[in-house]
Amino acid sequence: MTTPAWIRRYQAARVTLPTWAETTPHRLSYGTNASGVWQLVSWDTTTDRQVTLTDKPTGVLGGQPTPDGAGVVWFDDRAGDEFGRYVRTPFGGGPADALVPGLSDGWSSGLSLRPGRLAVGVSSRDGGFGIHVADDAGVRQVYGHAQPASVGGLSKDASQLAVSHTEHGDVLHPALRVLDAVSGEPVAEVWDGRGNTVSPAAWSPVAGDPRVAILADRTGRMRPEVLDVGDGARRELVIDLPGEIWVADWWPDASALLLGHDHLGRTELLRYDFDSDRAEPLDLTDGTIRGARVRPDGAIWYAFNSSAKPSQVRVRDADADRALLTPPGQPAPEGRAYTSLHYDNGDGDQVHAFLVTPDGEGPFPLVVDVHGGPTAQTEDSFDPQQQSWVDHGYAVLMPNYRGSSGYGKAFEDVLQGDPGRPELVDVLAGRDHLVAAGIADPDRCVLTGASWGGYVTLQAIGTQPRAWSAAVAVVPVADYVAAYADEAPALQEFDRSLFGGSPDDLPELFRERSPITHVGNVTCPVLIVTGANDTRCPKRQVDNYVAALDALGKVYAYDVFEAGHGSYAVDETIRQQTLALDFLAEHLGMPAAQRDRG
Repeated sequence: MTTPAWIRRYQAARVTLPTWAETTPHRLSYGTNASGVWQLVSWDTTTDRQVTLTDKPTGVLGGQPTPDGAGVVWFDDRAGDEFGRYVRTPFGGGPADALVPGLSDGWSSGLSLRPGRLAVGVSSRDGGFGIHVADDAGVRQVYGHAQPASVGGLSKDASQLAVSHTEHGDVLHPALRVLDAVSGEPVAEVWDGRGNTVSPAAWSPVAGDPRVAILADRTGRMRPEVLDVGDGARRELVIDLPGEIWVADWWPDASALLLGHDHLGRTELLRYDFDSDRAEPLDLTDGTIRGARVRPDGAIWYAFNSSAKPSQVRVRDADADRALLTPPGQPAPEGRAYTSLHYDNGDGDQVHAFLVTPDGEGPFPLVVDVHGGPTAQTEDSFDPQQQSWVDHGYAVLMPNYRGSSGYGKAFEDVLQGDPGRPELVDVLAGRDHLVAAGIADPDRCVLTGASWGGYVTLQAIGTQPRAWSAAVAVVPVADYVAAYADEAPALQEFDRSLFGGSPDDLPELFRERSPITHVGNVTCPVLIVTGANDTRCPKRQVDNYVAALDALGKVYAYDVFEAGHGSYAVDETIRQQTLALDFLAEHLGMPAAQRDRG
């Protein structure tokens, strides 16, 4: 039997960057989809014994070992709804038990594990956000508020707890508070004023060191700083680079930081030495870094990929840079490399995007893929979905529209008070740019996206109906008022900050920026795929939109899968992409999804 390359890219096993136990670093855990569904695996590097710990039908993407390596902690929800509790599975396998017995289920707001003490954040159905500490003295709540907050990490000696909070009412720009982990009393507070972000990144790995690396955007771009909790001093790092920078880890002796540098959808690693006050790039394999950590012996473990090359987990030490963890089975076929480009959006900004085209001469049928978030970005990374479009003859444009992260605070914050407009302007400008360049066929332009990308897709086909020939929206916001009523509390607060209020406060803005308002203008066929248990973009509001399409006699297809905000099952992701390819084949005259032959 011959399996098409696009399917083999989905089926090829992948692994996540491992995490290790603090006091027994030879004991690690990682996630893999080798079984066909993402599950959690323990790994003892002294014996190379690897044990699959979970067997959830909806999958488990990640977890972390307990500090002593006796178990692995992961979040157990109900069929992908993201509502549940942290549990602990023995390192060698066995039944899972509650990490903090008696703690109510909820949505996770972070976890930090240290020897003898842990901190866990939970948000409840009534909208409260609480952070609890558990140790030999019992379990106690050390923080609670109606506004979202999350665990930012316990210090090395577990005496202090960093908390990311939004008590000032701006969920998009959190502040930092450090608490005494025993009493919950505040030790330090850092807030740069409304519209500015300060968030905890990583504590110093040296016991007794009062420093914590933080991220702040008061300069207009996200930059790392070091906060001394003892005296409140903030040390800005001297880094003259474009783009934005994040903290990956500390070196074990706290002499330097491992940083990630994002610029135009690609990421490199830097070593920032405190003595010299200099950031030096690390000479690694070309591509995009998706995560990195420094081992106790100083080796760097990192996850790497590119649009053409499948993901790898690699190690860089004094001897070499080499593959560290190779998944079983055949590797994924390579893909076509993306091209980086900019175009004018007609609204005073340049938009950065990636483009990938099939063999031959244009104009090609075009898929414009809109990323979710909206505070996220499309990167030069390996994506079976984008390569599947190319394999079937489509060019693919992936714009980092206004509202995307990675291009500075002003670019990212432009959606505040104006969601569902700038993104559409930028997406349409990208489509028009490629049509004018002879790359895209104006009569076969498809808009697609998931989550926020699904929202933009549905909003665009109702407000820009002449531009789009077909659409595929996955786990979208489709009826914003109903979505707000049903979504998780953290998402409600996110929407309040994004819009500037609730649907009761701003009924006209929510109505105007809701796809269901414009459903009567839809002229193209649309495929909608959603999760039965989604608490981010709940199913009821999608049902409302689909019912409106049906009542108006629009051309559509609707599919519901048994999970939440996406699927961790390989076969399910292949099934959904097959649906999309076949849907476009039916309505645009393109090839149907390639299938197994033999």
